[in-house]
Amino acid sequence: MIPLRDANPTRRRPIVTLTLIGLCFAVFGLELTISSGPGGEAALDAFFRQWGAVPSRITAALGGTADPASAVAGILGSLFLHAGWAHLLGNMLFLWIFGNNIEDRLGRGPFLAFYVAGGAVAALAQVWIGPTSEIPLVGASGAIAATLGAYLVLYPGARVTTLVFLGFFVQVVQLPALVLLGFWFALQLLDGVASLGATTAGGGVAFFAHIGGFVAGAIVGALIRTGGGRGPDSALRRRI
Repeated sequence: MIPLRDANPTRRRPIVTLTLIGLCFAVFGLELTISSGPGGEAALDAFFRQWGAVPSRITAALGGTADPASAVAGILGSLFLHAGWAHLLGNMLFLWIFGNNIEDRLGRGPFLAFYVAGGAVAALAQVWIGPTSEIPLVGASGAIAATLGAYLVLYPGARVTTLVFLGFFVQVVQLPALVLLGFWFALQLLDGVASLGATTAGGGVAFFAHIGGFVAGAIVGALIRTGGGRGPDSALRRRI
């Protein structure tokens, strides 16, 4: 299922969401420049290792045996790195559809803090599963998963126009966010459990980053919902 748009209007222009999307495209342009240069894919891999979230490096930083600044830079940098066009476009589609409403609800500054914190929690969730992995985590999906979790809790009945593939047939249907995002999260859980113990030396999808980010976002959404507020206005790499 691929979401196309939601019927959930916002009150103001999503400046932060648009900026994040623009930065991701700009960084991807840099990646294309690096990969097409003299070093090719090897240079791009080195770039990912420098600016991606490497679990072993984060584990060492948490244990006090490595520079924490490098680990923090990797977590932040990973939010803007992507492993290919499909990875980038898929992430940006979800961020555009669901991020604008969360930004509208929280306010621009708080949404940026929420997005970065969600990405950090997502990365740490994957580190917890594979603390010694040398494969860099790259991608905005962990932070976007946090956005999806908050959206599901805050707007479960919002209608989302969705492209559904049924074998050879493709249909456009209107689905409640609860159904679409609940199905997405269930897939992450199933794939995450199936990936336990698997060896993916060449990379793969960091399902537990998705799971950790989504759960963190849902918790924040629940806190906002139970508080009755509308944010400040009313008071070699793994694809993440």
